[in-house]
Amino acid sequence: MLGLGRLYDIGLAFAPVDLGTAGFTGKRHKVKGSGVDIVLIYGAGTDGDDPVPSLQEHSAATGGTSAALAVLSTIYAKRETTLDNDETWEKTTQTAAAIMTAVADDAQKQKIYVIHVPAAALSAGFEYISVDQADLSNNAQLACGIYLDTDLTVQRTPANLIASLN
Repeated sequence: MLGLGRLYDIGLAFAPVDLGTAGFTGKRHKVKGSGVDIVLIYGAGTDGDDPVPSLQEHSAATGGTSAALAVLSTIYAKRETTLDNDETWEKTTQTAAAIMTAVADDAQKQKIYVIHVPAAALSAGFEYISVDQADLSNNAQLACGIYLDTDLTVQRTPANLIASLN
């Protein structure tokens, strides 16, 4: 049975971007269900350009109040010079913060990061999140990201899922 609409929904965090020419401000996403898994995919880059994504929470789909969301404490990653699906997940932990601590020598590898944001971690009055990444340098490094809503409280066929901002 199709998992989309039953187990998860997908929203765009940010479209593919070259972090050597610009960072990104992630699109806002309304947290539904028990939380959101943020999936970030990075191409290999140059030594020293280690990614450091950061999280924000927002009180509205546009405008409103925004604040740092200091829930980054566990990051799961697959990393290798060339990802070919023989990698296993590695667990990295850090003191809870809004910004991921750079992992030395990560820039030279292709990588997938998964960061879970529980719905209960958002402050009162905040329903939206976004993930941001600063411009790394003048060296090319491609990246993209998606939001996966997990444990949907209402299951629907994909065509009947509500928009990620609603």
